[in-house]
Amino acid sequence: MGLREISLTLPNRPGALAGVARTLAKERINLAAISVDSTPTRGRVRLVVNDPDRAFALLNSSGYVAEMRELMAVRLEDRSGSFLKVLEALAKAKVNLQSVAILISREGNQPLVALAADDLVRARKVLRKAGFVAPLAERPVSNADLLAGAPSIPGESVGLLL
Repeated sequence: MGLREISLTLPNRPGALAGVARTLAKERINLAAISVDSTPTRGRVRLVVNDPDRAFALLNSSGYVAEMRELMAVRLEDRSGSFLKVLEALAKAKVNLQSVAILISREGNQPLVALAADDLVRARKVLRKAGFVAPLAERPVSNADLLAGAPSIPGESVGLLL
C-alpha cells in the first residue's frame, strides 16, 4: 500500500492530542499532515505519517482506536483555482471526497494534496487523465521527503515533525 491516513477520535480536553504526539514521537514517527476537527466533547484527528503501519499498530496498542484508509496524492499548480479543477473533475465523475490533507512535501515546486474518496479507483482514473495525479507521491511519505521540504518552509513556521 502507498499513502495512507490514520484517523482517531479523542476526548476534547487539554493534553489529549499531546498524548498522541508523545506516543508517535517516542517511536520517531514523523508527521506529514494533520487535521483536527472537534465538537464540545470529541475531537477527530487525521494523520499522515512516514510509517503508517507502525503508527497504526502503536496507537492501537496504546489504547487509541485508530482507523486507516488509503489516500491518493495529486499535485496542484501554486495558484488560485488549481484545487477547484480537481474538485470539478471529481464532481463530474460523481466521486465523493471523504478527506483532504495538504502535505508538507512537494513535487518540485508544486504543492501536494492527499485525498480519500468513496471510489478511489475511479478518482485516480479521472485525475490521472486530467494530469493531476502525482505518481511519485503515491507511496508512503518518508523522513527524507519531510526533511527535503524543510528548507522551503519559512523559519517562523511551526514544524510538524513530532
